[in-house]
Amino acid sequence: MGKFSDTIQPSHQAFIEHQKMFFVASAPLGGDGHVNLSPKGLDSFRVLSPSVVAYLDITGSGNETSAHLLENGRITFMFCAFDGPPNILRLYGRGRAVLPQDAVWAGLAPLFSLPLATRQIIVADIHKVQTSCGFSVPLYEYTGERDHGDKWAEKKGAEGLEAYRQEKNRISIDGLPTALF
Repeated sequence: MGKFSDTIQPSHQAFIEHQKMFFVASAPLGGDGHVNLSPKGLDSFRVLSPSVVAYLDITGSGNETSAHLLENGRITFMFCAFDGPPNILRLYGRGRAVLPQDAVWAGLAPLFSLPLATRQIIVADIHKVQTSCGFSVPLYEYTGERDHGDKWAEKKGAEGLEAYRQEKNRISIDGLPTALF
């Protein structure tokens, strides 16, 4: 079952900061809704305190996390050791989307390098931290970040990105509204 903590300990934070990728999971309340699980990369995750985290959310083909957080707030983050000693760390919490027009944006935005495709910052209050063995997670070698997203966003431009978000990011696949609109 792993070891549990109510807060992010210094060793947890050091592990998180070493990882090049993490996963975000959320789900609607309805039993027939779709659970969303998204891989995230870049230098986009920050531990703000022992009980608060944030990540920079980039425009994508959907906006499920935003819709689920708006509906019920539940969120889980998972980090896996793909190098070094085996370990899996999960953060359980309640989150919210912070948009550029929100008052707290000005305090959060400087924590990140904001690419053109920046959509929102997801902030979560963490109430449980779990570590487990990770013995069956394979070893992988990190070779770098992809630049496809930046090139795609540059080609679309600011107005094209806004139009894309209007078309693709307003409603979840289950018909729930997102925080963007």
